[in-house]
Amino acid sequence: MHVALAVCALTWVTLIQFEINDSKDVIYFVFFATITGYNFVKYFGLVKFHHRSLATWLKTIQIFSFFAFIAMCYFALQLNVESLLYLSVFGLITFLYAIPLLPTRYFRDSQKNLRQISGLKIYVIALVWAFTTVFLPLLNSEIDIGYDAKIIAIQRFVLVIILMLPFEIRDLIYDSVKLATIPQRIGVRNTKTIGAVLLLLFMLLEFFKDELDNAMVISTSITGLITLLFVIFSNKYQSKYYSAFWVESIPIMWLVLSLMLG
Repeated sequence: MHVALAVCALTWVTLIQFEINDSKDVIYFVFFATITGYNFVKYFGLVKFHHRSLATWLKTIQIFSFFAFIAMCYFALQLNVESLLYLSVFGLITFLYAIPLLPTRYFRDSQKNLRQISGLKIYVIALVWAFTTVFLPLLNSEIDIGYDAKIIAIQRFVLVIILMLPFEIRDLIYDSVKLATIPQRIGVRNTKTIGAVLLLLFMLLEFFKDELDNAMVISTSITGLITLLFVIFSNKYQSKYYSAFWVESIPIMWLVLSLMLG
């Protein structure tokens, strides 16, 4: 639910940037779709087809995810046809991210899903988040995806990659080396350097827009600087809530800043 709130926050930031009103259905869809997709990807490997032997907590998550799926379907029907067509593509990407269907030759290990392709995980997540939080609300409001929208989508793609770095640093002690995450390939120090460079790009992109909004420049800059601190101070032995709560809260903080300054 916390991840879903973060995705909703980024979507809401887009609504503010393009002055879109009356888009509650999009926000609700994004919330329930994130819960459904996240739980499907995270727990499919544990659940698979062993429904009868599931632990109580997993059964609870299954039931909760089922109701979230029903709610997602309801709000999906409130979206326009063009939005649904694009969503079907990213729904397929999410499906392939968890389900072992692809040929073994594309993998370094025995897994056969997108999640296990070496080095791909972080970019798949960033791509799905960028589409969901930028293009989806624009498509549903029948707003042309122009130059500024593309700049914002690139910003969002870059930001999500940066937000994933503390998680990847944390998971160094758990992840298989076959995943080839960024910290595994270049080390923690270089990962933080890349994070800093990407954050600079994230903030500078704001000035490449045709329509510059002072409030958004300030909120984006503050968000970038706070994110930089989280990247710099991340390590393999970070506290339980460092990434899983505080880093995930950065999009929510960006939304609050945007609402306050807007």
